[in-house]
Amino acid sequence: METIQLPNSDLTPSRIALGTWAIGGWKWGGTDEKQSIATVQSAIERGITCIDTAAVYGFGESERLVGKALKEGGIRDKAVLATKCGLNWNDDGPYRDASRGRIEQEINDSLKRLQTDYIDLYQLHWPDPTVEIEEAATVLRELKDSGKIRAVGVSNFSVEQMRAFQQICPLSTMQPPYNLFERDIEHDILPAIREDGVGTLTYGALCRGLLSGKINRDTTFNGDDLRKSDPKFQSPRFEQYISAVEKLDAYAQEHYNKRVLHLALRWLLDQPGVSVALWGARRPDQLDPANEVMGWSLDDKAMRDIDAILSECITDPVGPEFMAPPTRNEA
Repeated sequence: METIQLPNSDLTPSRIALGTWAIGGWKWGGTDEKQSIATVQSAIERGITCIDTAAVYGFGESERLVGKALKEGGIRDKAVLATKCGLNWNDDGPYRDASRGRIEQEINDSLKRLQTDYIDLYQLHWPDPTVEIEEAATVLRELKDSGKIRAVGVSNFSVEQMRAFQQICPLSTMQPPYNLFERDIEHDILPAIREDGVGTLTYGALCRGLLSGKINRDTTFNGDDLRKSDPKFQSPRFEQYISAVEKLDAYAQEHYNKRVLHLALRWLLDQPGVSVALWGARRPDQLDPANEVMGWSLDDKAMRDIDAILSECITDPVGPEFMAPPTRNEA
């Protein structure tokens, strides 16, 4: 598996990371403990050494399962373990809370659930407009100085917020949403990241399964599945995105003998400024395509062809804005 050196740290994660938002049952409809543990352990065995989770996923359950998987497998030292802070929750769900007290509580809770005495990459999950960025940045800098964390990242920040944070605490990574269907960061965030020398862990590589090739026009979503509230999965947009997936899949087969999933991940890894692509999985077999993503790349013509397919099929694109959690005041 390809690896990359993150700036401002000695961390060398795999370029594909296991994103564990689907492990723990947060917004994806239930989980299976044995399968979840097997998925984490299988990822490490396959060379997917970067494991990304968060305290809020499953409201602590995802971290617990990741910690159990690493402990039982005796593989903590093989993992670049990333988690996130800055979200609290109540009966209505998660909300932003990047206060000093909350972060100090979260780091200790996360260390306990993850069964480790340090976290490789600790990320502020969302900016909190009720807290000065300097306050959160100061706490994270102190945690790094104490040895509880090895590197600091932020997620879902604007360029201005990222740069304000860096005035207080050096950043190793930014974690924005980015995939073939959600490309807003190309206008400002990606250029700024490259200019500032910050690494990236991009999330949503398969756009909540749309780019997996496993979803068709008849697919339905049940329970608390996040996709029930995603505008991409509502008509008429849903049909437009499915049409794009079908044409991208045909293009991948014709030109590379690959499928749309491989094409989507390779496209992402070939974008300037992208360090690591997060890939969600709930079962070990969902990691099988990983090797098919390595050892080839897309040239300029392929990039233009892909853009042409997207422009032809999707007349009303929409981003991931619906995913933003409320502030404390809104909650």
